[in-house]
Amino acid sequence: MTLLVYSDEYLLHNNDNHPENAERLKAIISYLREQPFYENLNIIAPEHAPLDVISAVHSEDMIERAKRIGWLDPDTYTNSYTYNVALLAAGGLLKACREILDGNEKNGFAAIRPPGHHATRNRSMGFCIFNNVAIAANWLAENGKKVLIFDHDVHHGNGTQDIFYDRNDVMYMSFHLSPHYPGTGGIDEIGRGDGEGYTINAPLSHGAGEECVRKLMEEIFIPVAEEFKPDFIIISAGFDSHYSDMLGGLKLGIDFYGDIIEMLSKVQKRMIASLEGGYVKEVLARGVAKEISQMLGEPLKFNDRASGSKCDDVVKRLKELLKNYWNI
Repeated sequence: MTLLVYSDEYLLHNNDNHPENAERLKAIISYLREQPFYENLNIIAPEHAPLDVISAVHSEDMIERAKRIGWLDPDTYTNSYTYNVALLAAGGLLKACREILDGNEKNGFAAIRPPGHHATRNRSMGFCIFNNVAIAANWLAENGKKVLIFDHDVHHGNGTQDIFYDRNDVMYMSFHLSPHYPGTGGIDEIGRGDGEGYTINAPLSHGAGEECVRKLMEEIFIPVAEEFKPDFIIISAGFDSHYSDMLGGLKLGIDFYGDIIEMLSKVQKRMIASLEGGYVKEVLARGVAKEISQMLGEPLKFNDRASGSKCDDVVKRLKELLKNYWNI
C-alpha cells in the first residue's frame, strides 16, 4: 500500500481570493476518491509537528510571526487557523516519513497545505508558512539518513536551498522556470563549504518541455542521485510546471510526473511526495493521482504529453560545473 496524508483541517487555512486556497485540496481528494486504487491507500491523519523539530530549521522569531493573522508578505496570508494548520502540515509529512522509515509502507503522498518550499530559515514567503520538506529532511538527517530532495515545482525552492546550502547530508535538486519568482536558483548555485556540489539547479527558459527535463534526469539528476545513494527521497511536488498552469511557463504533461516517480524509484524506493504548487485544479488532481498510482505500481494513463524547447546548453553547463564533484 501507499500512504496518503490528509485531514479536513488543512482546508481551514483559506482565502477564496488567493490562488493557494482550500479548493485545491478539495479537488485532489474528490478525484482520488473516484479512483480504483483509492482502497489501496493507507490514509493517515496528521499530528502536530513538535516545536523543537520546527525550531531546528526555522528561527524562533519566524515561528512567532507565523501566529499573526493577516499577511506575512504580499503573497502569504494567514487566518486564525493558519498556525495550527501549518503545524499539521509539517507534522503530517513527519509522520509519513516515520511510517516509511519504520517499514510500515514503502512510499506515500502528503496531501498537505500550506505548501513550504519557499519558506527560508527566517522568513515565511511565497504562500508558504513553514518549510514542510526541509523540516522532514532535517529530522531524517538527524536520524542518520542521507536525504535527496527533488523539486519539480515551476518555481525554485529558495527556502529549501537556503536551509541546506552548506550541508552534504541533504542534497537538493531542482528544475524550474527562470527568470521567474523568487529569482533564485541560478545554475552556478551549487552549495557552499561542506555543501559544495550538493545543490543542483537547472534554470530553464520559458517553454522548456519534457524532452529537456528527461535529458536532465538521465544525464544529470539520476546519475548524481545514484552516486549520492540517498536513504530517503522527498519530492517537492509542484504541478504548476504543467503546460496549462497560469503561474507557470514550462511544458510538462501529466504523464511525465509519473515518469519522474518511476526514475527516482530506481534510485531509492523509500520516498514521499509533498504537495507544493499547482493552480489548475483539474490538472493538480490528476497530477497527484498520477504520482500516487505510479507509486502503487498501477499507473493511470492520461495521454497528456507536451513538447517544448530543449535545454542542451543547461545540461552541458551543469556537467562542467559538477564534474569535480560527481562522475557525470
